[in-house]
Amino acid sequence: MNEFQEKQVNFKWVEPKKSYDVIIIGGGGHGLATAYYLATRHNITNVAVLERKYIGGGNSGRNTTVIRANYGIPEAVRFYQRSLELYQTLEQETGRWMMHKQKGILWMAHSEAAVRQEMARAEINTAFGAKTEYVTPKQIHEICPEVDLTGGGVWPVMGGSYHPEAATARHDRVNWALAEGAMKHGVHVHQGTAVTNLITSGSRVIGVETTAGPMHANVVMSAVGGHVTSLAAMAGLRLPIRTHPLQAFVTNHYEQKFHPIVASTSLLFYVSQTARGEMLVGAEIDRQPSYSYRSGHHFLQTCSHRAITLLPFMRQLRVLRQWTGVCDMSPDYSPIMGFTGVDGFVITTGWGTWGFKAIPAGGEQMAQLIATGQTPELIAPFSLSRFAHDRTKADRGSAGTH
Repeated sequence: MNEFQEKQVNFKWVEPKKSYDVIIIGGGGHGLATAYYLATRHNITNVAVLERKYIGGGNSGRNTTVIRANYGIPEAVRFYQRSLELYQTLEQETGRWMMHKQKGILWMAHSEAAVRQEMARAEINTAFGAKTEYVTPKQIHEICPEVDLTGGGVWPVMGGSYHPEAATARHDRVNWALAEGAMKHGVHVHQGTAVTNLITSGSRVIGVETTAGPMHANVVMSAVGGHVTSLAAMAGLRLPIRTHPLQAFVTNHYEQKFHPIVASTSLLFYVSQTARGEMLVGAEIDRQPSYSYRSGHHFLQTCSHRAITLLPFMRQLRVLRQWTGVCDMSPDYSPIMGFTGVDGFVITTGWGTWGFKAIPAGGEQMAQLIATGQTPELIAPFSLSRFAHDRTKADRGSAGTH
């Protein structure tokens, strides 16, 4: 029996209703997680999740599966640590194998300035709940012997930080488990149902127009990726979001002995090994804003060069496949969650390159906000209003790909 084989996921498809308590636009990780936690934590089950394609078919299915909390500002460290901890118990809670595996993430520094940055990261992380330590080149060799500490004579490894609780999980299995769990509690998930407009009454959003007809709700939440600005504009809301493509690729199989996730803060790339033995490589966002899902050879060339310079064994491997997702970037490189100032309309967006790792905490906190009508303390710093009040949460360096 194949070790990846599992019993069939039990989805319960139903016909859409004319009205719900909550309508969630976007059937990716954040939309499904919010529905799941509304049902399991707050007993709110009259909920519809609307997905124009298929669940997990957007950015949730195009990410690189890294889970970590080693961010650079206290608010982000606390939030992502909560998400990391929720991931650790999500398999047991849902009864589904998500192939969650703790690996640790190693962030290498190639200059004195980068060394100081990683020392500061370790201190901030430790102070706010995320286990991170500064490591010397000798310790880096012990953690990952495959790293060439000379950096090919170009990028010598001078130190770094190590976040041992970092992990990976299968993106599709996370989505399936959350969808199945929500459906078991009565949540409706509608695939192939595109939202064409928002229904308003005065200044309040009261529902959505869809390809399956109109649906009304007390609360409408946007959890879309890539076209959130267009959706928000339907409510008369202008969001500070730009969308950029993000590419990644995997190689053919390599011996299952590459244990950590390895990243370079200066070279803007990262490498990990999948459960099937493929080496997964990602890098920075494409600089030009776009909704394009096309992949390019320039990315393969530059990213491969960085990878084989610091990890020489990868010279023997071949590119197996390549893909692209799109990233909604906010001006301060932090997410936007919560109320919008438009009654009946809430959002979770600005997830950039870090949305997958935030799925459980993002869903949990947005569910609490919807259920209680109050902004939870954990996500209050990431409200949309921070831009108007000049309270931005700049955390660009912590993305690791900018």
